[in-house]
Amino acid sequence: MAKKDSSNKSRCDFCGRSLPEDQLIHGLGAAICTDCVDAVNEVMAEFREREQQKAKNFSLKLLKPHEIKAKLDEYVIGQDEAKKVISVAVYNHYKRILYARNDQRDVELDKSNIILVGETGTGKTLIARTIAKLLDVPFCIADATVFTEAGYVGEDVESILTRLLQAADYDVARAEQGIVFIDEIDKIARKGADNPSITRDVSGEGVQQSLLKLLEGALVNVPPQGGRKHPEQKFTVVNTQNILFIASGAFNSIEKIIGERMNTNMIGYNQKKQFIDKNNLIQYISPQDIKTFGLIPELCGRFPVITHMNPLSPEDLKRILKEPKNALVKQYERLFELDGIQLTFAEDALDYIVQKAVELKLGARGLRSIIEKIMTNAMYEFPSSKKKSITITKEYAQTEFEHSIFSYVD
Repeated sequence: MAKKDSSNKSRCDFCGRSLPEDQLIHGLGAAICTDCVDAVNEVMAEFREREQQKAKNFSLKLLKPHEIKAKLDEYVIGQDEAKKVISVAVYNHYKRILYARNDQRDVELDKSNIILVGETGTGKTLIARTIAKLLDVPFCIADATVFTEAGYVGEDVESILTRLLQAADYDVARAEQGIVFIDEIDKIARKGADNPSITRDVSGEGVQQSLLKLLEGALVNVPPQGGRKHPEQKFTVVNTQNILFIASGAFNSIEKIIGERMNTNMIGYNQKKQFIDKNNLIQYISPQDIKTFGLIPELCGRFPVITHMNPLSPEDLKRILKEPKNALVKQYERLFELDGIQLTFAEDALDYIVQKAVELKLGARGLRSIIEKIMTNAMYEFPSSKKKSITITKEYAQTEFEHSIFSYVD
């Protein structure tokens, strides 16, 4: 209640002036005068105007779909279908943002959030990171497996936006037009989707429900320093309407779901006599398959764009070693060049590295660890030697790799 003075007038809890009751607004155990209300409204109006101006001044390097794919081709080998689908989705998303700034008509364009389905090491994260770099927008990666429902041990889904804010140097306007990459979204599928359990699924369906608010576009209270929410913590309000969400997952065994849906009982054909490549069923993935796997229908609806990553062939892996702008071979050549040493990889050495990556089922991500094992002794010894050139042969690669593996065996 507002305090009263000796003249029985109430005082404004903001400016402290004594005023008649008809000039005060009461609520939440306090009173505020109309002058203070006007002052607060002016401050809020100036704040909103500044935020709108910051959003307008935020420039996007919007590239056409062909240009986006051409840039992706410089860093990502293969996956042409996925790169084309993602290029279109990203272009439409950021075109939608520019459209909303400059066009006040009633047509409202929906977001094009994306799900990437494919084995580990096929380039899902690389594609998302490369697009963010091309467009010069804030980018963050979140692992879906660490999230739980509020009240349980783990992270709140809002902490995703904390990372995006940090990537944007706490510039809210920039963060609100960034890209969030949610990895391993398949791990929060409902446990036993066809056989619900009485036990609470705190890291599965509950997390999916929590993600809906972020994905659909809403004002979210974000703890700037991360961590669980608590009443004393200051929050930053982030509007997720223009944030692009790209989710990825391996969705292990989803090929079985796809095969059952397509009735692939006859070898290479379904019941409609349509030819089906049974060695790569992932290319036929649909929202229905994602739902059957265990993602709730509401979440599937928030990801209108679904595309797949093809398994990498040995030829693809060898190209990944040599061709991209940041190819591993080029990186190691540059490392030795800084010491005045010319490094060369023999073709059969590269074939051996690829062979090991295929045997170990590591995909492109495993190429780095294999080369690191092979090159550790060379990177230790040769900078101190007088050698000016080195050639990595298959025999050297095999000896060093096997030594690094068996050195861990007692």
